[in-house]
Formats: sequence, structure tokens, C-alpha cells
Amino acid sequence: MAKPLDGIRVIDLSRALAEPYCTALLADMGADVIKVESLNGGDTARQWPPFDGEHSLYFDSVNRNKRWVCINFYSAEGRDIPERHVADADVLVENFKLGTLDTLGLTASRLAEPNPTLVVGSVNGFGITGPLKDDAGLDQVVQGMSGLMSITEPDADHGYRVGIPIVDITSGMICAFGIVLALVGLSSARPVSRVTTSLLETALNLSVFQGQRALSLHEDPVPQGNDHPTIAPYGTFRTATEPLNIAVGNDKQWHAFCELLQIPDTEGDPRFDTGAHRSADRSELKILLESVLTTRPASEWTPLISRASIPCGPIYSYSQAFASEQVTALGLIRAGRRADGTAQPLLRGPLTLDGVASDVDSPPPLLGQHSDEVLRYLGFSDDDLTRLVDDHRVRLGMYETGKLA
Repeated sequence: MAKPLDGIRVIDLSRALAEPYCTALLADMGADVIKVESLNGGDTARQWPPFDGEHSLYFDSVNRNKRWVCINFYSAEGRDIPERHVADADVLVENFKLGTLDTLGLTASRLAEPNPTLVVGSVNGFGITGPLKDDAGLDQVVQGMSGLMSITEPDADHGYRVGIPIVDITSGMICAFGIVLALVGLSSARPVSRVTTSLLETALNLSVFQGQRALSLHEDPVPQGNDHPTIAPYGTFRTATEPLNIAVGNDKQWHAFCELLQIPDTEGDPRFDTGAHRSADRSELKILLESVLTTRPASEWTPLISRASIPCGPIYSYSQAFASEQVTALGLIRAGRRADGTAQPLLRGPLTLDGVASDVDSPPPLLGQHSDEVLRYLGFSDDDLTRLVDDHRVRLGMYETGKLA
């Protein structure tokens, strides 16, 4: 089927995770994403474990559905290649420190001269103003500085990072949203030329009600481990076998849960008769509920609780999650192969439009795999390509020692 971003060309100068995640989402929706990598090792993420042979799975996880060109950014001809791309692109994406684009010669005026409608999407560490604007920012540093680590812990003395780079990922989502807004603005005569967000701004926006508590009540939220910070019973509960996550979100579900567990007296108990009381007396409530839940295995409780329209589920490893019937039914795992023939299963993107799910149309390429076709599109001849390779300005996937393979 036709995709919403078909015909949109994106030049991707980013590396690591936030912006590559952004451009993967754009590519899922049909954008022609051309990722430009440095000749000196390429995207930093190619160096990060885990590895499948020589291939970084960190890199592979966010670089589906893109094309690649590998150049020497610091040569005159190397800088000329992105400029040629920009002339007929719709979007330029980057996550350099502030001022780096200018250093590379890609100033706002120079970008706008051949392409006044170009949208530039950027993610940096701490925003475009303020005392930290020039500082480098990484996910875990910002998790700590935003307050996120203060609530993802078992108690107030032991702070944990979220187990994935959640700030990078969500910053990429926010930037993708902003880029699409800018493209819509162009079509509705409300043009936007620059879209920026930062890890800090995104992380603080993730605080939602926890941050609002600090703002409005001047109370720092107290970590609750695996229990919901404000709703009860909502968290991880012991059973006779493995624990379950159970989420009783309203009074109707609470009454159904009491009936299911055969503890009807709690409905009239003043400690538990309202959501506020259940939250205040959550420790006593958990002891009571687990005294019943531990009498049966999780495999028996899960269908019973789910049939009562109460969200409930086991705690899976990733391998268990990928092997589950629901993930299989959604077709989330796509089998594929790299250009060198090695197997490469990948997750598809998370969106479904008109009943058609995102797909993996092309796997993450090898370094320089598409340089030949991209540079030919820009007008480079065979002689030009051979010279650029021999002069160590470009890496081409189809060349060996500077000659056509």
C-alpha cells in the first residue's frame, strides 16, 4: 500500500540512538531515508555490543528501511555530498552538539539557499539555550538529572536507570512527531524550518503526574518499586508460582477483584473502600491479597483475572515475550538477511495504518552498502567514484581496493 511519507526524502546525519530511532520511524512510513556516515568507522553505534559476529545489534535495532552512503566528512568533496543531497531533500536530521553543522559548513543560510523549504530536525542533550546548551548529554546522565532515576528504584536509597535508553528512544519519537508537524505545516502554508528537542526536555515531559506532584504540591514522589506510585492494588504480586502484574484501576474492577478472590468484606472496609484509601493502606492491602493469590499458581490466576476485565500478565524475559502467541499473531518479528548473507531477524515498527502493519522492507545495511547507487543518483560517474575511493573520500560497498568488483 502507499505510505503517508512516500516521496519524502530525509538526509540523516545522526548517530547512536535518538535520531536513528526517529528516522527509522519516518522510514517505516515511506520516507526515503539516506543515512550519511563518516568514513572513519561510521555510526558510533556500530562499535557497541551486543555483536552477532562483526555486526552490532545495537546499531541494527534502529536502522531498518534506510539507505547508506559513507564519506569523509572532513574533506571538501566529502562535505559537498551532503550539500548535494540537501538540495532536493525534504528533511535533514542531525544530533550533533550545537554549532557542529556550522563547523561542517552546513549553516542555516547555506542549507536554505538551494532549498528554502528544507526542514531540519535536531536532538541535543540539554536544549538550545541555557548554561548547559553546549554540554554533551547521554541517556543515563539525563535520566539522573531529570528525576527519572529517583523514582525507578525499590526505595529512596537505591536509584536505578530504566533498563533501556528510554530518554533516547522517546526523544527520537518526539523529533519524528515534530518533523511530521513541520511537513504538514508546509502543505498548509504554516511553514516550520527548524524542529528541535533535547534529552532533558523529553525526560522531564515523561514525568507526567509525578512531575506535576512536585510542581503543584512541592512533594518529591517516593519510589514504590514494582508497585504503581498512586493506584492500588496495582503492581507485582506473589502467587504460588511466579509473580504476576495485576492492575486494578477503578472501583468497578476492585469489586470484581474482591468477588474473584472471595474476599467480599473488603468492599465495606474503610481502609479499602475508595481508591485513595487503598493507596494509603497499600501495604496491608498487599498482604491480604497475596494471602489468597499464593494459594494458586500464576497459570490459573491469569485467565481468571483477565476474564474479569482486570489487566493481568506474567513477567517475561525478552525471549519469552518474542515467543508469545500475541507477538506471533501481530507479526512483530520479521525474518531477513544482511547483504553478506547472515540472518537478521528484526522487529517491525509499532504502527498499523488501515489495518496494514509497518514492515521491514530492507534490513540495516553494511557500512557504505548503498554509496554507489546514492552517488550515481547525485551525478557521480564511474571515474568520479573510483577517484573518491582511491583518495579515501568515500567507501563503496561494491568496490574492492578502489576498482569495480
